[in-house]
Amino acid sequence: MTTPIISLNNVSYRYPHSDAAAVPALADINLDVAPGEFVGLIGANGCGKSTLARLLNGLALPTTGEVQVDGLSTTVHANLNRIRETLGMVFQNPDSQIVATSVEDDIAFGPENLGLPPQEIEHRIAKACKEFGLEELRQTEPHWLSGGQKQRTVLAGVSALEPKVLVLDEPTSMLDPRSQRRFRGYVEQLWQNGTTVIYITQIMEEIATAPRVVALSGGKIAFDGAPADFFSRSELLHETRLEPPLAARVSAALAMRGQEKSGASTEDMMRRQPPLALTLPELVKQVCT
Repeated sequence: MTTPIISLNNVSYRYPHSDAAAVPALADINLDVAPGEFVGLIGANGCGKSTLARLLNGLALPTTGEVQVDGLSTTVHANLNRIRETLGMVFQNPDSQIVATSVEDDIAFGPENLGLPPQEIEHRIAKACKEFGLEELRQTEPHWLSGGQKQRTVLAGVSALEPKVLVLDEPTSMLDPRSQRRFRGYVEQLWQNGTTVIYITQIMEEIATAPRVVALSGGKIAFDGAPADFFSRSELLHETRLEPPLAARVSAALAMRGQEKSGASTEDMMRRQPPLALTLPELVKQVCT
């Protein structure tokens, strides 16, 4: 069995100075992520997604339980530098992560802090700029960049550290739909190249094609499995206060309408229920066939 690169064992978290009787932000979380996995972490506001992200690189420490990254416990202070080299983070607001006066200097910031030689730093800058479409923006000051360009700059800077794990905390919530799709494509590319990805989002279209989703509700894991299984279960959607992707809603409505017109019994309707389409291409194929 593959050793998990991320492991949370009976993890609970209470905010400092919170009332002892208050519900914890996270409660009894057990979660393993294997090397090379893509996991979509979903849930409504306040369910504990961002808290969990902060626990993964030691920005917060569990009240009880243990978080391990590549076999290293976040509760051991001496491990934190190695953990943060192993696990890169991209947050919601790119302005909070851009620290330099040009795109290339920002990408260089992390490798420089690792003490890499100048030739290696230049190689990583060039590689990141090419991979994320920033070659013509290398000398550009960050305040001239669009929101999508800023977020790509942050992603390029994190990827220049060559982390084994990439955690993204609602990275496209401030972007327009076109920029969201482009950014998601870059993340997909990193995953295809072997990076473990934990993608936190409330935009269901972004994780419709993920192999695995983990849904949080009230600080607990409400679901862990395939997106199609999650989006086809109305009780889970109600519990987590989430809606399926638009394609799934249309797919379900069309299937129901077709079954009602057929006059089939409830048992036959359930047996004939077509697979739920989660993306626009899947919906088009389903309608055409």
